[in-house]
Amino acid sequence: MKESRAVLLDDADYRIISALSDDARASDVSIGERINLSSSSVARRRKSMEEAGVISGYEVRLDPSRLGFSGVVVVSVELTSQAENVLVDFEREVLKSTAISYCGFVSGDTDFLLLIHVSSFNDYDAIYRRELSILPHVARIRSSFVLRQVANRLNPPAILTRR
Repeated sequence: MKESRAVLLDDADYRIISALSDDARASDVSIGERINLSSSSVARRRKSMEEAGVISGYEVRLDPSRLGFSGVVVVSVELTSQAENVLVDFEREVLKSTAISYCGFVSGDTDFLLLIHVSSFNDYDAIYRRELSILPHVARIRSSFVLRQVANRLNPPAILTRR
C-alpha cells in the first residue's frame, strides 16, 4: 500500500468534500448554502485541500453503457517473475493499452488485476488478441465477466465520513 500521509480535516472540510463528491461542479456559494458556511470560507478551505492534495482533481463520470460498453471484464494476470525489470516492462506496456481502465499490482495468487470495459464478447476477444496477449512476461491470464455491478463508487462513504 502507498504510505499514507493523512491531512487533518475538520467536520466542515468533510462536508465540503461530500458536497463536491455529489457534484464536482458545485459553486462555492451553493456548497456554502448546503453546509451553512460562507462562500469565502468554502473557497478558502477548498483551495487549501487542493494545495494539500486532498482534492487531486475534478473528473467527468461517464456511463460506459451509454457509450456502447455494456460489459466489464476483470482480468487477473500472473507474470513469469516479479523481478524489477519484468514489472517495469509489463507496467509500461499496460499504460500504452487503450482498453485497460484500471491496473493494480496485488498480493495473492496473481500479480495484477485489470479492468476492461467492453461492448461484447467479440470485443473482448479482439482486445485479448490485440493487446493482452502481447503484454510482456505474462505466464497466465484469467478473465471474469462482471454479471451485475453492485457498487461503483469513486469516493466510498467511509472516506467521506472518516474523522
